[in-house]
Amino acid sequence: MTEDQPSRPAAEIDTTVSHVARIWNYWLGGKDNYPVDREVGDQILAILPDVARLAQVSRHFLNRAIRYLAAEAGIRQFLDIGTGLPTVDNTHEVAQRVAPDSRIVYVDNDPLVLAHARALLVGTPEGATDYIDADLRDPEKILEVAAKTLDFDQPVALILMGIMEFITDDDEAYSIVNRLMAALPPGSHLALYDGTNVIHGEASDRIVALWNESGSASLVLRSPAQIGRFFDGMELVEPGIVSCTNWRPDPDPFDTPEVDAFCGVGRKN
Repeated sequence: MTEDQPSRPAAEIDTTVSHVARIWNYWLGGKDNYPVDREVGDQILAILPDVARLAQVSRHFLNRAIRYLAAEAGIRQFLDIGTGLPTVDNTHEVAQRVAPDSRIVYVDNDPLVLAHARALLVGTPEGATDYIDADLRDPEKILEVAAKTLDFDQPVALILMGIMEFITDDDEAYSIVNRLMAALPPGSHLALYDGTNVIHGEASDRIVALWNESGSASLVLRSPAQIGRFFDGMELVEPGIVSCTNWRPDPDPFDTPEVDAFCGVGRKN
């Protein structure tokens, strides 16, 4: 296998158009990407090299949020939508390290992600790990299929990491999250981050313009206040809506700067 040939390719994969999951994989140092993905990824890095750190920092936020949800909030069920390509410390690995009986359902609609998920997203014997091939825009289908693995009478953590920015219409984006959370019982949580332009301003806007011209799924940046609206009616966990760098950070000898991705964790009462 060469670096131009990702492992376990699927016949449905279009290698002539860049794709968000594969570009993200490239920025995280993975090998499951194609020349077109690296080309677009490098063009974005040329505008703002900080994007590579954003990918890493937001991944670290996922890990800390899952650890909090499993260890401190006592959550044992996770619905991770828009999971992307498997990498180190996926949701089920972090959750089941804390609580081996945790049950995780991943949701994505990318064929390359599907191929890898079936092979790699395997959890503990005590718990359960499943994968749904579905679109975020069809929350009712997601909930229907996820109910085969998750018990919606017990709290569930809804995980939406860097995915709502691809729902560019605000009303649709808030409606999707509301419909998903409405199906979950009290004690459930939402963990979410999305891109902003409050740290790097024009450079972040230029990246979005390049991204939207590249053939990848279009995205939109939202302000921290707009990201906070996803948590309307919930109790925000401290420290609230902050850059992913600043959400309950682990000790950092390098004093990592803030990144243009803001996040939060909220509890449904």
